[in-house]
Amino acid sequence: MLSLRSWQSAAVATAAAASFVVLAPATSVAAPTELPTPLSPLAAYQRLTELTVADPRPMRGYSRARFPHWTQQGQECDTREVVLARDGVDVKQDERCRAVSGAWFSEYDGRAFTSGSDLDIDHMVPLAQAWRSGADAWTDAQRRRFANDLDAPQLIAVSAASNRSKGDQSPDQWRPPRRSYWCTYSRAWIDVKSRYELTVTEPERDALADMISTCDVADGG
Repeated sequence: MLSLRSWQSAAVATAAAASFVVLAPATSVAAPTELPTPLSPLAAYQRLTELTVADPRPMRGYSRARFPHWTQQGQECDTREVVLARDGVDVKQDERCRAVSGAWFSEYDGRAFTSGSDLDIDHMVPLAQAWRSGADAWTDAQRRRFANDLDAPQLIAVSAASNRSKGDQSPDQWRPPRRSYWCTYSRAWIDVKSRYELTVTEPERDALADMISTCDVADGG
């Protein structure tokens, strides 16, 4: 495990090689898949140092309706059903694309499920958090894309309990109870904020750096 000083040195040395990995969404799966692969630990740490640090923007004018979701993704599937199928094992869907059977593992708290109705689709960077970080200046079309983004590591099927415990909190306020997921969680959070040029607060940045320090050097490539 590397120290933060080692992370920073290695990240600077490899910054030119940092890149996004984008996976195409699927509407059915035969084996478990995860959210699109986030930045590697070294690339994530480098991106973290490049994010703009700023105070939260006011919530004036915010509404979840300003982030339209879940949108249609073709073949009667909406974004929620696509993510349920992607993140589950042996998922079967009916003629309206609803998951009628399958198995899911909630990465946040390590719980297993056999009913899609017990799962929420979490926005890795919550909608209200994005609003406070710069999304208040976006168009509704940009917010729709953010709320339904299947290319970035932004959407993940997790237990309803863990999603509601998280709410719209940032990593300095809430972390997944399952500590072994902190590495992936922090990389995904940074990846999304970097892609959308969102800001971070100082406590948020420090919490993310701490979570990245839990990564093994080989994690995420």
